[in-house]
Amino acid sequence: MDTRSTRIGFISTGLNTYWSQFDGLLEHLEGYSRSIVSHIAQNGDVIVTDAGMVDSPEKAQEAGRMLREACVDILFVYISTYCLSSTILPVAQEAGCTCIFLNIQPDSKIDYAALNSLGDRGRMTGMWLENCQACSIPELCCVFNRSGLRYEIVTGHLKCGQTWKEIDEWVLAAKAFHGMRHNRLGVLGHYYCGMLDVYTDIQKQSSTFGTHFELIEMDELASLRREVTEDQVKAKIEEFGSTFKVSPECDAYELDRAARTSVALDKLVERHDLGSMAYYYEGAPGSEHEDISTSVIAGNTILTGKGIPVAGECEVKNVQAMKIMSLMNAGGSFSEFYAMDFDDDVILLGHDGPAHYMMSDEKVELVPLPVYHGKPGKGLSIQMTVKSTDVTVLSVCEGKDGVFLLVSEGQSVPGPVLRIGNTNSRYRFPCGMKKFFEGWVKAGPSHHLTVGIGHVAGAVRKLAVLFGIPVVTIE
Repeated sequence: MDTRSTRIGFISTGLNTYWSQFDGLLEHLEGYSRSIVSHIAQNGDVIVTDAGMVDSPEKAQEAGRMLREACVDILFVYISTYCLSSTILPVAQEAGCTCIFLNIQPDSKIDYAALNSLGDRGRMTGMWLENCQACSIPELCCVFNRSGLRYEIVTGHLKCGQTWKEIDEWVLAAKAFHGMRHNRLGVLGHYYCGMLDVYTDIQKQSSTFGTHFELIEMDELASLRREVTEDQVKAKIEEFGSTFKVSPECDAYELDRAARTSVALDKLVERHDLGSMAYYYEGAPGSEHEDISTSVIAGNTILTGKGIPVAGECEVKNVQAMKIMSLMNAGGSFSEFYAMDFDDDVILLGHDGPAHYMMSDEKVELVPLPVYHGKPGKGLSIQMTVKSTDVTVLSVCEGKDGVFLLVSEGQSVPGPVLRIGNTNSRYRFPCGMKKFFEGWVKAGPSHHLTVGIGHVAGAVRKLAVLFGIPVVTIE
């Protein structure tokens, strides 16, 4: 998978005629610009290409070339004062990405008394122009609309926390955008037979998100598993011990099976440079493939916790959602609806399969299951409850008109859960459990969804803008 940093483009706008007319104006505007660039760069794992003040057609051409060569994923356009749309249009056309107009004043309002007390209309005009961000926005929006260019607006001031939050959400969305465009998704096995809602058009997924799909044979995983050494098995069992709370009920035979499969999965991921994977397989009773298929949960959980999400039942759409959550540093754990608790107004979500162990309220338990319900065989599974905190639930959906995102924010709350060897947690939503559930399912997702830690719906909505797809929010 391409691991290069997300590329953020940045320009300031202005009108070069002003600089000789108003002493100190350019210096003040450049100071505001530097504060914004510095904040963006603090997000980590981003490369910011600052093409400077674009205040003339010549500088527009130079900035456009610089941003095109930098292959920026998103372009912040700081409206520092009035600018001509003719100097910004070519920059956006060359950059070839979504532009975010930063309609950001230095403060919440002009200091009218201070301005009017200057006693010099030239100096007074210069001070006004430091606060003249809104003047250019209508012109730019008009031109971008007519040119078919994608843009959004952040409106606020430099001393407002919400302003910086919106900028951070755009940076987070850009990181997920970049990561999805460079992700390699493995498909191992086949769909769960008859689970029609899970079936997906991987061409649509690829063309929407830029995902590369690697179709992988179970025979390859089986071959890698046969090559696993005893030392590798021992090391993996030790990793199980450090990662999970291994139940005394887990016998040596099952731990050995799970460890061999986990080592082989690691090698498979490395060989194909995978950033995520969807899988399902059954195999003939007593076959090598069945032995593998009934021993994958521990290994796939470890991969998921390391930022390589794995979804069972070959749920490609949901592993895309899990990858988005992972790229947003929110985790992303494979889930489905388990039950409703009308007394506490919560809904229970969980799954028998790989989970994101970093989201657990305590060390995840590795336990034996006497049967995988609805699937063949038996083996080890994960018992986990998501920590009590803010959460975001996300689905990547395919409707009759194409791909869209479905998102909602709520809380993981404490309380009784099912101790059946599955992931299992309780969730409460501001709109109420019934309204959330009915709104969610009527949007048309598959029955799987992804749970992430924290409230990141704002960044998810911005990601949808970057991909040019719809987003539905249940709130």
